[in-house]
Amino acid sequence: MNFNKLKSLIFILAILVVHAEIKAQTNSLKLQSTAVPFMMISPDARSGGMGNLSLGMTPEANDLFGNTAKLSFLKESKGFLINYTPWLKDLGLSDVYLASAGFYKQLNDQSTINTSLRFFSLGNIDFTDESGNSTLPSQRPSEFSYDIGYSLLLNDKISIGATLRYIHSRLVQGSFGSTAINYKAGNTMSADISMFYKQNSDLQGFHAGLLLSNLGGKISYSNETKNKYYIPANIGLGVGYLNRIDPDNSVEFGIDINRLMVPASPDNTDAESVNQYFSQSVINSYFNSFSAKYGVPFSESLKASVGIEYNYTDRFYLRGGYFMDNNKNLGNMQYFTLGTSFQYQQSKFNISYLVPSGGGITKNPLSNTLRFGSIFFF
Repeated sequence: MNFNKLKSLIFILAILVVHAEIKAQTNSLKLQSTAVPFMMISPDARSGGMGNLSLGMTPEANDLFGNTAKLSFLKESKGFLINYTPWLKDLGLSDVYLASAGFYKQLNDQSTINTSLRFFSLGNIDFTDESGNSTLPSQRPSEFSYDIGYSLLLNDKISIGATLRYIHSRLVQGSFGSTAINYKAGNTMSADISMFYKQNSDLQGFHAGLLLSNLGGKISYSNETKNKYYIPANIGLGVGYLNRIDPDNSVEFGIDINRLMVPASPDNTDAESVNQYFSQSVINSYFNSFSAKYGVPFSESLKASVGIEYNYTDRFYLRGGYFMDNNKNLGNMQYFTLGTSFQYQQSKFNISYLVPSGGGITKNPLSNTLRFGSIFFF
């Protein structure tokens, strides 16, 4: 890894890693910072082809990474999935990526179990000062989560799902800079709650999905500091509409709205503000994230995804989508996506592409990147 690429990666890493020594916040800049932000990355290529749209769209096996309530509506009784997403490809990096795998099985006509693993590698990091002198031994930071879930049909139109998750985050280990704090890997538990509604048994017409994700404990990267950091608790609502043109052709439209349930990061020059931020309970932080005093303005906290999917005989698909983050302090990130997939016998292959756009802080880490996923049905 050359020095220019290293500086770029360290800059991205500095945004992702939350620790007590950061002094960058001011009263005029209201951001929602969290630990383990890889949990906000959609791992599957189907959703990636529609601007990360998924919550209210027709059920697909990759929903085990999101709205698991939909799994009991799948035609195939069980399946195994793998996905691969290169990260920071525009910087020429090959060892930074998100990989995921999952399995689901319908136990009967009403219930389904699922399990999945996500692994996020940040590559090999050489820590140096401006003169190129090593400040820490080289490290390979990484994070992963392991899920186990259950979904249940309440009737022929409504289903619910619940997921339990273990999260492990190993970013920096050892003493960092001039501080005496010894950093370690962080661990926590969280849960998802989901719901799905379909208007008709054949999925023609409207559907809707609701997902409360990453509801769980804070995470700490050291035993020597009382500060623990919030994980990206999120509430998402999605709607979709499927129009069957004829027995072989259909087109579906959808929109998702997501919002983090995390209070705004404090002004680190104000000790009272910092203390109030870290002393909140997890439950209080969910409600405070919506308040004018502790939260980000509502109009700036929403993320929206809109997309379309064309389906030919359940064998060939074309997709397009658009994503918008309305937070002006993060550059109002916006981008288009494209995707396709095809199914051959009992295997389905998904591909998506994020159209390059923006620059600087608004440039997406997935710009100019192909994402791949495969599903194997049994």
